[in-house]
Amino acid sequence: VKFIADHFVEVLKNQEFLMLPAEEVAKLLKSDELNVPSEEDIFYGVMSWVEYDKDSRIKDIASLLQCVKLPLLLPSFLADVVEPWIKNNSEALILLMDAFKYHLLPERRSDFYSWRTVPRKSTIGLLYAVGGMDANKAGATSIEVYNAREDKWSTVGSMGGRRLQFGVAALDRRLIVVGGRDGLKTLNSVEWFDLETRIWSPLAPMSTHRHGLGLALIPNSGPLYAVGGHDGWSYLNTVERWDRETGQWTYVAPMTTQRSTVGLAVLNNRLFAVGGRDGVSCLRTVEAYDPHTNKWTNCSPMSKRRGGVAVAVLGECLYALGGHDVPTTNPSAARFDCVERYDPKTDTWTNVACMSVGRDAIGIGVLGDQLLAVGGYDGQSYLRLVEAYNPYFNSWNQVASLNTGRAGSCVVSIRN
Repeated sequence: VKFIADHFVEVLKNQEFLMLPAEEVAKLLKSDELNVPSEEDIFYGVMSWVEYDKDSRIKDIASLLQCVKLPLLLPSFLADVVEPWIKNNSEALILLMDAFKYHLLPERRSDFYSWRTVPRKSTIGLLYAVGGMDANKAGATSIEVYNAREDKWSTVGSMGGRRLQFGVAALDRRLIVVGGRDGLKTLNSVEWFDLETRIWSPLAPMSTHRHGLGLALIPNSGPLYAVGGHDGWSYLNTVERWDRETGQWTYVAPMTTQRSTVGLAVLNNRLFAVGGRDGVSCLRTVEAYDPHTNKWTNCSPMSKRRGGVAVAVLGECLYALGGHDVPTTNPSAARFDCVERYDPKTDTWTNVACMSVGRDAIGIGVLGDQLLAVGGYDGQSYLRLVEAYNPYFNSWNQVASLNTGRAGSCVVSIRN
């Protein structure tokens, strides 16, 4: 069974698959362990099985499409490929309508939650954890990758030199690493790592040296933003934008507040700068940047002040995880296990389920329909712990631990 799951793309092309009875095909397709690049492969498998003996198998189309995660296929694929093939099958058309509703009503997706809306583990891509502070205090330079299907972390490379409190973004099959500090000085250097060739190449440096910055990429060919941080002397509110066409950095409107160890994420094509510290205290304030107006506006604050906060977007909401609220004179005070969720439609924060351990400097990433909280610092040790949050069940589950305990690692996912 494991061999079939591991090599399912080849199995789909095999004569033996085409000869299987419908019940056996359905049993195979219901597994979430199938190793396929996308759900389209599963649909094409059903299509080829039916077409092999169409007259006798047409009756099985609807029951087999129950085993395909139709809501996770692109609307264009549903319209151009699926609909023409099933247009005369009323049962199958009901499944297709459900899939279209899932796309048309994103705010009601929790109502449509089912096995068919949970992606197969092989289709969600990979999660990369880059660098961070480890028990050696020298800074981990290794890059680890998490494969959800195997529930395993592997080391895939290392950074060229020491960097702490830097930013990372994923662009195509490259990881862009920005700023940070090397233990002696704050950096403005930028480089990227090609995941295919495993080669590092330099890019144009930022105008400002920054560690503790927020870094985020506007999707669909948008620019990269480096926000706030600390330049080695003072806390920053300045913001720079990297244009992928020209490869150059330019300043845009500054934030209203200086923020280092700021959480930054993109929601509805706006940047949200969350918490951090301004040199006097940790912050609960939140501000949003609209690239079209080049303006920052204040949003509702979180319920807690959070320095070293981890921020990510899942579904239509923003999540703020962990962090600390300490005056700089008392760095050993408590770290938070609590998590808050922000809904931009109502401009409100709500508490959701807590993580198992209070920690700051968490690496945070999204893989499929879950948030992953990676490593962090609990006041005593640099953690290997990784937990996954399921918003539908509002619960955290532990997954495979990192190979190296680390805090402040930068985590990004890369889709298939």
